[in-house]
Formats: sequence, C-alpha cells, structure tokens
Amino acid sequence: MQNNFTAPTNVSATLPIKRVGRFYLTEKIGEGTNGTVYLGHDPVIDRDVAIKILNTSNNAADKKQREQQFINEARAAGRLSHPNIITIYDASSEGGTTFIAMEFLQGKDLRALLADGKSFDIIETAKVIHKVADALAYAHANAVIHRDIKPGNIFILPNQQPKVVDFGIARAPNRLLDESRNQGATLFNNNILGTPNYMSPEQATGKQVSALTDVYSLGVVMYEMLTRHKPFQAQDIDKLLGLIAHKTPKSPSEVNPSIPDSLAKIVNKAMQKNPEDRYQSAGEMASALERFLERDKKLKRKRGHTSSSAHAGSMTNTENSNSWLSWVAVVFAVVAVIAYIFRFH
Repeated sequence: MQNNFTAPTNVSATLPIKRVGRFYLTEKIGEGTNGTVYLGHDPVIDRDVAIKILNTSNNAADKKQREQQFINEARAAGRLSHPNIITIYDASSEGGTTFIAMEFLQGKDLRALLADGKSFDIIETAKVIHKVADALAYAHANAVIHRDIKPGNIFILPNQQPKVVDFGIARAPNRLLDESRNQGATLFNNNILGTPNYMSPEQATGKQVSALTDVYSLGVVMYEMLTRHKPFQAQDIDKLLGLIAHKTPKSPSEVNPSIPDSLAKIVNKAMQKNPEDRYQSAGEMASALERFLERDKKLKRKRGHTSSSAHAGSMTNTENSNSWLSWVAVVFAVVAVIAYIFRFH
C-alpha cells in the first residue's frame, strides 16, 4: 500500500534533526536539564504532539542516569490514563536519539503563571488542587508515586484544567533501577531527589517515601497559590531542608486573613511533618476539597434564594400597595358620583 503521508512545510531551519521515529519536528518549544521539547506532528494520526528528546552527555555515568530517568518518565506516565495527567503516545531510541512523544499542551505551567503575577482566588485554587489530588489518587492506585509535585509540573490549560506532567523521578513498578544506589531514599545532587522548596520532610531527610510525599508537596503548592508565598525559604539548601524537616509554617489564614479557616485546615493537614498525621491518601484530600467546594455552592445557592425571596417580597408589597391605592381611588370615584347625583336632585 502506498504511503501518502507528507511532511509539514513549516519546519524551522535551525532544528538539529527534522524527524524522530514517525514524528516530524517543527520547532523547539522548551528545554530542561534532562531533555529538550519540540513541537512535532504525527502524520499517521494527523495531530500535533510534543516530542521530548534526551539531552546528550559526555559523562558515561551521567548519561546512564539521564537515560534511566528518561525511560522511567515514559514508563510511569505511560501506564496512566487520566484527564488530569499528561498522555504518553510513544517512546523509543532510534539512531542514537532517545525520545518521548506526548500530548501537546497549550497554556502555561503553574510556576510561569505565578511568576507572571497570576492570582488564583480561593475557589479557583480549590478546584485546581482538587483535580490534581484526584489525578494523584489515580496514579497511586496504579502504584505510581510522582515524587516531584511542584508548580512547574502542574500545567494549566486555557480552560483552567490542570495536567500533571514530568514523571521523570516517579516511582513505578516497571521503573529502571540503579542497583548501586539505595532505592529507599531519593536523590538530589547525589543526596536528595526532588525540588527542595516542595519536597516532603521525609524526602528532605533522605528517608523512605510513600504516596503521602505527594500529598505533602501538593499541600505546599496549594499554600503558595493561596498566599503567594512559599512556606519555607532560605538561600542555603541545608538550612531550607532543615526548615522543611523541623519547622511548622504559619497557617495560610495567618498570612492572608481572607482565606477561610476550613480551607487553611486542608493545607495544614496535608503539610503535617509526620505522614501519619496527613490525609492518608490523595483521594482523602480530594474528598476534603470536594466537600469545601460543595459547601461553597450551597452557600451561593442560599444567598441567591434569599436575594430572590427578598425581591419577590418587595414586589408583593409593591403590588399590595398598588392594589390598596386602586381600591381607594374606586371608593372616591363612587362617592363623587353619589354626591353629584344628590346635588342635582
């Protein structure tokens, strides 16, 4: 059978390569420590895709670690299918190029939105975090722990739907392991893995982590969305890790008094130092947020009903007043007619 697929014509001349696998590359759209992301096109399905290509390294040990992390991202996210988790279409290594083809997302990640000054009100925040918590509950149910939940890994679409992205350091049943390292602890700069400001106390101290590490990190993201401040900040990494491990942050409602205590309590519970004191699952946290949102809906309906009742009452009083005036007018008219009759008789 003849292949009628054609390559796109709007290809940037500066691209190092024009094609990986069946995917055509059109332009560079992002870059990270582990890979460069290109806008690509799938000629078979006829859709745009994002192509993440592994960055090369001259250091053999570093190259191996990067490849493992890259493959782990594809394996972890590739086993998940959820509306609030990025979809992986393909992953392969061809001609010395290792790549992942994934859903092309339009919008911005939460980190960029916050940096641009975007403010999320309490309801917007609760809705976004609720959906991310639901996505994490699904991932955890499929034995995938993200381990790097942060604003940069939560992408916000134009319709305000969040997508969890970047499962590069996720723990999943089919992940590649470096047997020379202790897999009980996570690593960052050969010590701890993750983004320091958002990591859990157990990550900060290099302890064994569970799915509850994602619950803590999501609480930190929610804290920042509500208050516009990170709960812990320090220039020195060791000092920052010490704060995360041992210091209790101010409640969000102390930082911003307009935040309801009921919502602040959800953040505080998610960010408990001891995992046993947190929500015992991302699903439990999602349920707490759902209850908060339902209460808000009921209050708005109640206010709307009260307003409508008051308006209806006002209309009734006006109608009654008008009716009374009408009767008075009729009586005066009758009296005037009778007086007129008697006057001329």
